[in-house]
Amino acid sequence: MTLDTAVMTFKRPFAWREFILQTWFVARVSMLPTLMLTIPFTVLTVFTFNVLLAEFGAADFSGTGAAFGAVTQIGPIVTVLVVAGAGATAMCADLGARTIREELDALRVMGIDPIQALVVPRVLAATVVALLLSSTVVLVGLAGGFVFSVFFQNVTPGAFVAGLTLVTGAGDVIIALVKATLFGMTAGLIACYMGTTVGGGPAGVGNAVNETVVFSFLALFVINIFMTALGVKVNL
Repeated sequence: MTLDTAVMTFKRPFAWREFILQTWFVARVSMLPTLMLTIPFTVLTVFTFNVLLAEFGAADFSGTGAAFGAVTQIGPIVTVLVVAGAGATAMCADLGARTIREELDALRVMGIDPIQALVVPRVLAATVVALLLSSTVVLVGLAGGFVFSVFFQNVTPGAFVAGLTLVTGAGDVIIALVKATLFGMTAGLIACYMGTTVGGGPAGVGNAVNETVVFSFLALFVINIFMTALGVKVNL
């Protein structure tokens, strides 16, 4: 199915209407949970890191830790949790319901490829939303880290901002964006595969949704490990 999706992505006609609807749908169900997860994740990281820095008298470097953590790990990880837990499950449930109602078979009878009409727009929508959400998470995380460090741990605002680019560079940002893109694409592919191959009636749809969450988390954390290792190797 992955190969079929890759081929059909560049085959006309492209389902623009379905793509826009799915992009809006995934963004709508993912935006609020993403923002709600970003702030505590970032604050916890910054608080722990600042406690350690304060012990060494280097609290002014808190911006360095906040930027490195938000860009390399917090952004992609929060994105993965929300896209896989909210967006991918919703896509799987939708396709699973269509499958058990034999709508996909009806499309094939009419000469319409379900991969081109339903799968490709959903995979691309999950990819685009994951990329945009990752950028949003990084920005919100840095803002939250700044507020917490400056107003609660008495870090100098200028020192916090000056330390943002001390360790984190353009290479780390690019790797983070590539991570988010792969996360979204993988979650979309898993959700579409589980939804289009569901069986066993309504109970099967529920099982497919649960399996989508588990398989997505496993795949995405494996991708994160390899991409993080690649990022460390490239940026050394």
